Amino acid sequence: MKRIMINADNCKGCRNCAIACMHAHSQGSLYDLNLADPANESRNRIVLNAQNKFIPLFCRHCDKPECVSSCMSGALVKDRETGLVKYDADKCAACFMCVMNCPYGVLKPDSATRTSVVKCDFCPQNGDNPSCVQACRSEAIFLSEVQP
Repeated sequence: MKRIMINADNCKGCRNCAIACMHAHSQGSLYDLNLADPANESRNRIVLNAQNKFIPLFCRHCDKPECVSSCMSGALVKDRETGLVKYDADKCAACFMCVMNCPYGVLKPDSATRTSVVKCDFCPQNGDNPSCVQACRSEAIFLSEVQP
């Protein structure tokens, strides 16, 4: 199974990954993408650390995901076959225990309604090649095969 890996030393803060994510989960072309529309929210982000270095934040689809173990409604499940943590918005109770328990601070409530969680889905429309990875020219994020 593949996972998104991070090499923060290569991150230039261009945010191509975030824009690619927004476009992958929106309607229309990249040129029509409204970056200020909360409906087009990115599932990843780039932050500055205390040393003013860019740090890409992505769902790690953890082996033992704390978001899944803290989800009381069953909206988050670990798919043992693919290794991905999957989210079902229809089951979500919007308690945000998953947000509070994510050790990487990646999960967040959606900005528009605050009734669901914004989380990486690994861009199933792209097979096993997420849009963010395709868009990263500096190889700060890349795919790597991992053992289950």
